Amino acid sequence: MNAEPDFYTQRMAEAGAKARAAAAVLAQASADTRNAALTAAAAALRAATPKILEENARDVEKFSGGPAFADRLMLDATRVEAMARGLEEVAALPDPLARSLAEWTRPNGLVIRRVPQPLGVLGMIYESRPNVGADAAAIAIKSGNAILLRGGSESFHSAAAIHQAMIAGLREVGLPEDVVQVAPSTDRDFVAAMLAASGLIDLIIPRGGKSLVDRVQREARVPVLSHAEGRNHTYIHEAADFAMARSVLANAKMRRTGICGATETLLLDSAIAGRLLPDLVSDLAALGCAFRADERARAILPSLQAAGPNDFDTEWLDAVLNVAIVDGLDEALAHIAAHGSEHTEAIITEDETVANDFLRRLSSAVGIWNASTQFCDGGEFGFGAEIGIATGRIHARGPVGPEQLTTFRYIVRGTGQVRP
Repeated sequence: MNAEPDFYTQRMAEAGAKARAAAAVLAQASADTRNAALTAAAAALRAATPKILEENARDVEKFSGGPAFADRLMLDATRVEAMARGLEEVAALPDPLARSLAEWTRPNGLVIRRVPQPLGVLGMIYESRPNVGADAAAIAIKSGNAILLRGGSESFHSAAAIHQAMIAGLREVGLPEDVVQVAPSTDRDFVAAMLAASGLIDLIIPRGGKSLVDRVQREARVPVLSHAEGRNHTYIHEAADFAMARSVLANAKMRRTGICGATETLLLDSAIAGRLLPDLVSDLAALGCAFRADERARAILPSLQAAGPNDFDTEWLDAVLNVAIVDGLDEALAHIAAHGSEHTEAIITEDETVANDFLRRLSSAVGIWNASTQFCDGGEFGFGAEIGIATGRIHARGPVGPEQLTTFRYIVRGTGQVRP
């Protein structure tokens, strides 16, 4: 039987109070101290690799989901090393708190500066991928924020082992261990307590499937930075280089099918569909991809499975690609507007005018020309890591790095002015 919700509310209050106190200390820490904590945590991750893999094996053994989600959950030595390098890359970034955002002088002589400051306490709710905890903690520390991590039950043991490495880094430089906390329970009632923790948590960041994000947006009494579905499109324009199109699409779909930057729908210009579609399908089928095609695509390749009524609105996170034939840029953009999630869209074309028009007219967080949608990633953007891909219209959009987890305040300097 689950404990009473009041129990979880109390646990959240305790964790939130600790995070508040830790955030106040971290916000005053120098950039050198914050960076040293990340470097020490990276070393601790490497040293703990055998333990992390042992705990991850326990999680994988109990996991009963599909292969794409199992790939998200599974760690190996290469992925642990990537986590450690990510921490070091975040440490090497410019200090997001040292910038001067703007400065001006009023006619009365007042000098006004806009300067960054941390948001405060972050609450991160995520599923499956244990490396998300390390990435989120790194970005939080760099930007001066405390963070409370609530991973899924499927990654419980992995997340705990990674957390130990993160607090080892904090401990080594004398920062409070409560800067990075792991939720004391994976019970759904604790999620409810986090969502209701106004005054304790300043920003909730959900990173997972549609049901998780929908729940957070529906129930939260705390501001939400949503990581939405990646219903991403690659549009191959009639002026595309065919060899490039084949290479980029194969990567965009099949490099890792279970990540939110994977392409889920191919939009192919009708002017070249008869010549190019058979090669694209052959390339991807050889990599194990299945297809859901509209009538125009099936008129070219009748063997393709017909798309169902909801397929173009589905984030597969698997080796399945939707295929639609379109008559030019306007129709491609209309399809994206109707079925996309404002995450990432790519165009493959040698026509710069068309490419610029595509990028200008998109409302998605990320638009890409002649490259794979899987480049929508904090590490690939030079952020070292990411806390998520934001698709909302308020505050950050696209990969969220340290700068995006700051707000700002004003400093006003005078020489004795009084207001008339």
